[in-house]
Amino acid sequence: MAGNEGTDAVILVGGKGTRLRPLTLSAPKPMLPTAGLPFLTHLLARIKAAGITHVVLGTSFKAEVFSDYFGDGSELGLEIEYVYESEPLGTGGGIRNVLPKLRADTVVVFNGDVLGGTDLREVLATHHTTGADVTLHLVRVSDPRAFGCVPTDDAGRVQAFLEKTQDPPTDQINAGCYVFRREYIEKIPEGRPVSVEREVFPALLAEGARVQAHVDSSYWRDMGTPEDFVRGSADLVRGIAPSPALPGQRGESLVHPGAGVAPGALLIGGTVVGRGAEIGAGARLDGAIVFDGAVVEAGATVERTIIGFGARIGPRALVRDGVIGDGAHVGARCELLRGARVWPGVVIPDGGIRFSTDV
Repeated sequence: MAGNEGTDAVILVGGKGTRLRPLTLSAPKPMLPTAGLPFLTHLLARIKAAGITHVVLGTSFKAEVFSDYFGDGSELGLEIEYVYESEPLGTGGGIRNVLPKLRADTVVVFNGDVLGGTDLREVLATHHTTGADVTLHLVRVSDPRAFGCVPTDDAGRVQAFLEKTQDPPTDQINAGCYVFRREYIEKIPEGRPVSVEREVFPALLAEGARVQAHVDSSYWRDMGTPEDFVRGSADLVRGIAPSPALPGQRGESLVHPGAGVAPGALLIGGTVVGRGAEIGAGARLDGAIVFDGAVVEAGATVERTIIGFGARIGPRALVRDGVIGDGAHVGARCELLRGARVWPGVVIPDGGIRFSTDV
């Protein structure tokens, strides 16, 4: 399929990222480093690879961070515009809110916290060849109980939108990517919160609009929780999740220029070490995300954990399945397990928190 210059992309990035606190106290979730780049960069690279160049960001929380970093988008070969949401409008309201900036008749809408690997050209091809009014990207998952599921008929037309249930009738879930004909965005009520899942899509089915599904089993992960964020970043590093923004070799770790890794340190499981970070001798990092300027001292173990900007993990400390806020200091021999979160700037003294009796 040729380029998609006649298509606009909309990315909804207004959420507060509460499930990723304390990291999102200082930066919106789509700007957190993921395999060494702001998460949103991976999505923008996929949009560019599909031949779409005009992108509108629907922002709210810490809106200025996006425009300060991406500017007009020219460095990425894109034209990026920004629309601010002063009050949360939900997914549907957020889409309706960017309407004044849209130029094309075909509009692809993305949820800004999904890491995906599907070929957007194929989703657009499905939309055009079926003459759909709205097309939903659906992805098959092994356990759909945690998601709303979307049954379709033999022709791929959407039949219903079902809430989370313990006995889902299909393994197809809403992947957070939609293609709209512009006139259907114009129909969304203006100036109030609207949910696409609970209001817009059911109304389209009720009025007989052609709501089509593009179903595949491509890589897909909602990056909303620390566990998913860590896993998604590791999948990018290891090449399990594709990203046009990450050319070159994939492997067990990604160490940025200017980081220091001492001899004898072990970096595995898709670990990322940011710029200016320091990893001490004998440290073991497995699936860790170490933001710029953080320090992991000698003999420490960090597993499936995000370590914020400028934070420090003391010698022989153990941090597993945790989130360490910017500038926090975890003392020597501390043990933080099972979802522990340390707020920015907090200092835990040496041996100050343990799960075992020996110090």
